[in-house]
Amino acid sequence: MSVSVTMPALGESVTEGTVTRWLKQVGDTVAADEPLVEISTDKVDTEIPSPAAGVLLAIRVSEDETIAVGAELAVIGEASESANSPAAAPKATEQVAIAEPAPATPPPAPAASSATIPITLPALGESVTEGTVTRWLKQVGDAVVADEPMLEISTDKVDTEIPAPASGTLVAINVAEDSTVAVGTELGLIATGAAAPAATPAPTTAPAAPTASIPEPKADDPAAGSPEPADNADAYVTPLVRRLAAQEGIDLSTVTGTGVGGRVRKQDVLAAAAARTDQSGATTSPAATSTPDLAPATVAATATSPLRGRTEQMPRLRKVIAQRMVESLQTSAQLTTVIEVDVTAIARLRSKVKVDFEAREGVKLTFLPFFCKASVEALKQFPQVNASIDMAAGTVTYHDTENLGIAVETDRGLLVPVIRDAGELNIAGLAKRISDVADRTRTNKVSPDELSGGTFTVTNTGSRGALFDTPIINQPQVAILGTGAVVKRPIVVTDASGQDVIAIRSMVYLALSYDHRLVDGADAARFLGTMKDRLEAAAFEAELGL
Repeated sequence: MSVSVTMPALGESVTEGTVTRWLKQVGDTVAADEPLVEISTDKVDTEIPSPAAGVLLAIRVSEDETIAVGAELAVIGEASESANSPAAAPKATEQVAIAEPAPATPPPAPAASSATIPITLPALGESVTEGTVTRWLKQVGDAVVADEPMLEISTDKVDTEIPAPASGTLVAINVAEDSTVAVGTELGLIATGAAAPAATPAPTTAPAAPTASIPEPKADDPAAGSPEPADNADAYVTPLVRRLAAQEGIDLSTVTGTGVGGRVRKQDVLAAAAARTDQSGATTSPAATSTPDLAPATVAATATSPLRGRTEQMPRLRKVIAQRMVESLQTSAQLTTVIEVDVTAIARLRSKVKVDFEAREGVKLTFLPFFCKASVEALKQFPQVNASIDMAAGTVTYHDTENLGIAVETDRGLLVPVIRDAGELNIAGLAKRISDVADRTRTNKVSPDELSGGTFTVTNTGSRGALFDTPIINQPQVAILGTGAVVKRPIVVTDASGQDVIAIRSMVYLALSYDHRLVDGADAARFLGTMKDRLEAAAFEAELGL
């Protein structure tokens, strides 16, 4: 019995792949798990193994062809099986006679014997109750294969794709784009069975009989121009690349793709954006060369954002952030206490161990794990800072674990993944967990449940050079710590002889915003004072293997 080789899902946001090289040819004997074909996506380049042992009966997709996840790549079977059987029939790009393509016709309506399977909005996390349809990737009448992405969904936690629950034909779309519906809502219907058209996607490169011979323009013909922009205007690019191009204000029709088959990749868009910035930076007005009062022509001009002068819909995540920030300020009585901490000893310790630490642990040693370690230790002493209030019930819950939220800046907005049981981790453990959740949050690979359940939040506002700010509490928590930039400044210190002297020290501001309904100013000051003592003592040698 023949076995189909399909394009697998190579990541949550990967919807397609390009065949770069076939490692086997029709008629070759293959073993189970032996590499068959090389696939390139905008995320990874990888090999697809054979799902079974046998003979390669048919190759469905040519090299340099781009196909959707779930599409059939090849057929594996017994040597005795006919390569012309329905399962192993050659695709249009193989060497067979091809008639003129038949005109496209709508798929027939499902017969009574066929079944319809609903596409429903799944539970995308413990606290997620609804989602918004941002884009349908298929239209009514399209053939689909099981697990092929059908539509894109946005929630207040993640943006993701909903796969087809079965192979068949999309016969109904029940929820329009930009509509918000509850978990469990029926989004659409797929018809399966005898009446449903075959789910194998139509070939994208099937040649038609030529009607005339049209010579290719010569490369040195001035009238020929460049064919790439015209081709790229209609070429398919991934949703990730389209979103990036929109954010950067790049017209995809002007970008020359460097991917397989000339496909435009993320790197091509970034390169085009960088080239535009370089060109705008090198441009000077004629007056600048003749007017001595103006800045020198060598000074780069400031790049103008493509958002300037535009009016567009606010993204769903931005709306959620806005709503929650306003609700937080309306819910609790918030104020901020700031202290100054001398972290010179930690700076010296970092300089001493950071190279070996990165080699051993696989992540860089920044100041943030030290701040997080000091905060979770202080939370154990001051449980009122690690608590939540239920005004309706008139209760306060003092949490028995330190679930540390880490504010992460992404291209979609600020998200707060949670490191659970952070109070049980040492410096190395915190550094690795912070790096892990931050990377996965920025690449949209963090799960919805990892974005909830925090009991205290740390936001590293100093990562962009801010000295301090007054962060807004992440409800239903009662406090959030803002860590400022570590800067060297002249500070008055007492020397060994008891004299006041001025010394250059590494200093940082720590700002604690807290809910005054539960936390008093004295509590906030004691909490920060405990952190200050811990950080200035810098007794972290044992945790760093010294």
